Amino acid sequence: MVTIENLEKELKNQNLKSLYLLYGEELFLLETTLKKIKSLFGEAIKGINYILIDESNISELIANIETPAFGYEKKLIIARNTGILKKEGKRKNAETAKLKEKINKYIQENIKIINESIVLVFVEEDADKKQELYTTLDKLGIVCQFDFQKAIQIEARIKAICNGYKVQIDNSTLRYFIECCGTNMQDIINEIRKLIEYVGPNGTIKREDVDKLTIKKLESVIFDLTDTLGKKDIAKALEVLKNLIFAKEPVQKILITLYNHFKKLYFTKLSVKYNKDVITSLNLKPNQTFLVNKYKTQAKYFKESELKGILQSLRDLDFNYKNGLIDLQVGLEAILCRYCS
Repeated sequence: MVTIENLEKELKNQNLKSLYLLYGEELFLLETTLKKIKSLFGEAIKGINYILIDESNISELIANIETPAFGYEKKLIIARNTGILKKEGKRKNAETAKLKEKINKYIQENIKIINESIVLVFVEEDADKKQELYTTLDKLGIVCQFDFQKAIQIEARIKAICNGYKVQIDNSTLRYFIECCGTNMQDIINEIRKLIEYVGPNGTIKREDVDKLTIKKLESVIFDLTDTLGKKDIAKALEVLKNLIFAKEPVQKILITLYNHFKKLYFTKLSVKYNKDVITSLNLKPNQTFLVNKYKTQAKYFKESELKGILQSLRDLDFNYKNGLIDLQVGLEAILCRYCS
């Protein structure tokens, strides 16, 4: 298995292999890599030297490999979400198992033919590393798992993009930018390009530029709201809430996000109290671990009993709203006022 960075480096050097398995949750980087493979392959005519395979026609994969790419040196075959690399459940499908075995054996016995005339790319949401087909692809080709990027990896990518446009951004502003815009690579790329265009070549992206131009994620605004609650600043807390509603965030979504945030603060409080690992307690993904210090800082604003009380108040509000007893926005404002008093 190769890392995302090493695969990107290989493709940048125009080193195109004949056999790939790309899978994982970080879809933006995966799709970007797939586009690079297509670009390196060159002219692709669908049905001639470019074949798409999915779950409905995976049984035709071998036939498509064996069919010549008339008039072209090589054929590009992309097998997307075929399901043949998924972990098998307790009830195994005999037909699917037989097909997997057939494809695996064919690739092993005909890898020379594939190397000479085919670029075969498997693209899956998930893949079982224990499968024989996975082992074969890893041994004879390139396997890359696209996990969500860690904060340090995201920072490195943003720095590289900024450097490419001769734009400066210091580490503090960079971390603030990620806190505001989240860790979805597509969103991050869109927002950083906006800032790069704004400051121009040889410019410097500043914290106020991030505040002025970027679209903050709801989760980031909830952090801001919680900060105002912790500091007992009722005017600011209500302003943040009203700005969210003005930006057309559904009030029900605000309630759910607020509840989940305070639940994480409660779990953080307990984790610190009993010397437990916060990352494990909150079940944070690699691209979320940079938030640990923020959760710890905000958890200090509240007593354990206060966090339990806020969670109960939010649950009561949801119940009363669903039963037509209170307006959701009024209820949220009342809770904010209560805990800022």
